[in-house]
Amino acid sequence: MVVSMVLPLATPAAARGQESGRDTAVARTERRRFMSPTQSVSDDPRRVPEPPGVNGPSGTLVLRGGRIFDGTGAAVREGTLVITRNHIDRILAPSATNWPSDARVIDVAGKTVMPGLIDLHTHLTYPDDDTPGSIAGSRADAALRGVERLRYYIESGITSIRDVGSEGDVPFRLQAWVKQNRVIGPRVFAAGQLITSKGGHGDDGGPYNSTAAGMVRVASGPDDWREAVREQFTAGADLIKIASHFTPAEVSAAIQEAHALGLKVTCDCETFYTKWAVEAGIDMIEHPLPRSDETIALMKQHGTESDPTLTPYIIIFNSAGAYYGTTSRRFFFSKSANFALVKKMKDAGITLGIGTDLVRDWFRYLPGPYINELQQFVRLGYTVPEVLQIATRTNAQMLDMGDRLGTLEPGKLADVTVIDGRPEVSLGDLAKVWLVVRDGYVVVDQGNINVPRHVPTAMPPERLEEPQAQH
Repeated sequence: MVVSMVLPLATPAAARGQESGRDTAVARTERRRFMSPTQSVSDDPRRVPEPPGVNGPSGTLVLRGGRIFDGTGAAVREGTLVITRNHIDRILAPSATNWPSDARVIDVAGKTVMPGLIDLHTHLTYPDDDTPGSIAGSRADAALRGVERLRYYIESGITSIRDVGSEGDVPFRLQAWVKQNRVIGPRVFAAGQLITSKGGHGDDGGPYNSTAAGMVRVASGPDDWREAVREQFTAGADLIKIASHFTPAEVSAAIQEAHALGLKVTCDCETFYTKWAVEAGIDMIEHPLPRSDETIALMKQHGTESDPTLTPYIIIFNSAGAYYGTTSRRFFFSKSANFALVKKMKDAGITLGIGTDLVRDWFRYLPGPYINELQQFVRLGYTVPEVLQIATRTNAQMLDMGDRLGTLEPGKLADVTVIDGRPEVSLGDLAKVWLVVRDGYVVVDQGNINVPRHVPTAMPPERLEEPQAQH
């Protein structure tokens, strides 16, 4: 755990809010004004007070002599990264050797040391194509599906993922097990269930919707939308995910409630629903779905962010030719239309992030889809170093974790990816993951998952049998 930082009073989107006729919105970060800057809190957007303590492995880890891409915008430079327990201690000059004598030293000469990559859009429990319908809703199978996906993400150098809709409490249990280092994987920031209306996205029976009903919370009316938000918060949500359709009053109620609880809200919505969500103070919009130029201008005005997820739609259009059979996609869109929309958002100055939305069995394509999403951003007009900053620093900020993740700076959490190449020159080199450190633990070593042998717990000491009493 780390000491919290006093943050600004929210983005314009969070600060605006709407009236539902009963309650007035507050800034999403309003609660943080009442916290001491020295209060020890959890390493998540919830900022739950915790007793002071230390996390991560004991001792010091040194990544010696690598090429440092720190994610701050500074040029790549030679250097040595020093990690103490689960925090970045300092970056030394290449020739320096001032670290503890008992430190573990790993030579990374010629390799690129960078912040761990972040994926803003995942679904850990989504049924595979070969998952029988009869067990799609099984919590046990959902957990095992999640464990498998965690491995694919961490092997790809992705040290944090945002799960925006999964089965019941499974993402929260996976989150806890990763935090305890009992399962190898990236940090999990979970939304819980997707909140939508009856017949809305996720509840319309379309072919890309999960048959696992536990992934969706259907709500009706402003009060029930508030209740659905509270349910996810109680379960442990780090953010709230909603989807159209909804009424203006329903989306306003959900956003107000989430912001009062201190959580960001993101939305899978389209056409006029996107405008309603932006007007209500939504923090982020998922996907490259149609919206008007007026709505794009409103997004810029309100500070609304976007996770465009171009790649999953490229997969859909390449494999099926179109998005068929769902009432939540009743509009024209295509690969070129999607790209043109995201280009408009980029040109408008809207903050864009990197997410992949790999449903079904698409996670098995990794790291290809993640690298492809980055390459789409280069097509949009970003430079390769700028795209790497988006995948690290900007994504961390969009997670509401910019004070702890996303850059290699002293005091930040030790989430580090080492690439056997020069990804700031060629994004394809991101496939050459050599080492991954998550929360100070070396979880991928020379490209392979690192699962240390367990340390046996001592059995109870031998006790002499007591003589039986004679009767």
